[in-house]
Amino acid sequence: MLKRFILRFIYRIYEWKLEKEVRSGQMPGHVAIIMDGNRRYARKLGMPGYIGHWIGSKTAEKVLLWCLELKIPTLTVYALSTENLNRKEEEKSHLFKLIEEKLRELVEDETIHRNRVRVKIIGDLSKLTPEIRNIAEEIERTTRNYSEYALNIAIGYGGRQEILHAVKKIAEEFSRGRVKKDEVTPEIVEKYLYTSTPNYSKVDLLIRTGGEQRLSNFLPWQTNGGESVVYFCDIYWPEFRKIDLLRAIRAYQKHAGKGDAEYQSISTIKPVEVVG
Repeated sequence: MLKRFILRFIYRIYEWKLEKEVRSGQMPGHVAIIMDGNRRYARKLGMPGYIGHWIGSKTAEKVLLWCLELKIPTLTVYALSTENLNRKEEEKSHLFKLIEEKLRELVEDETIHRNRVRVKIIGDLSKLTPEIRNIAEEIERTTRNYSEYALNIAIGYGGRQEILHAVKKIAEEFSRGRVKKDEVTPEIVEKYLYTSTPNYSKVDLLIRTGGEQRLSNFLPWQTNGGESVVYFCDIYWPEFRKIDLLRAIRAYQKHAGKGDAEYQSISTIKPVEVVG
């Protein structure tokens, strides 16, 4: 008991010092997170996979609060990929119910409204349940006039699919004479991504938990600019702590502002820090 108290005290001191250090540096404008390891965490505890997703959703709520405390304008979280839609029906049923429940909570969430957080659901909603589509529309409608912060939740999302969606939309505009060939620029492409909010187009810091060192088709356009920092950590998502977020931001600060000449593109980047 005493040992646990001492360790908790040391942890708090370390967290305080780390946060003080991070707050003195440049804060990322857009943090994106691949929340990996929910099922493996549950298996480690001898529980069903959906329990890991439920605990992971609580971690996501904490991370939003931490980002608000740190004044990070935009947070994008990877809740459900297009590949996840190929999982067994029972698991998808649990996932859909959890997503629906959490989106409903967001509609009434005082934290969202007090901080004026604009919520955007990104992905192919046609592949989701009518209940999720309806509540997604409601939360977007409820928060559309907020502009202090942005929370993007990727559900049924795939990066290649997003770019293909934008290309098709531009082709439609071209066929109608609304866009000329010479007018197709990166800015035009970004206009037709799942969301065109200003802070969404560029990711400053991409975090992946769970020990995997790959990007899993997450925000390829938004991270491919030579300035995005990728941070991998070994812990499972439900175990993600504030100090892990602070460490990731510290890694970003070490590399921020180096530019293309001094920093590799996201497509060939090696992890800047891997922690357990």
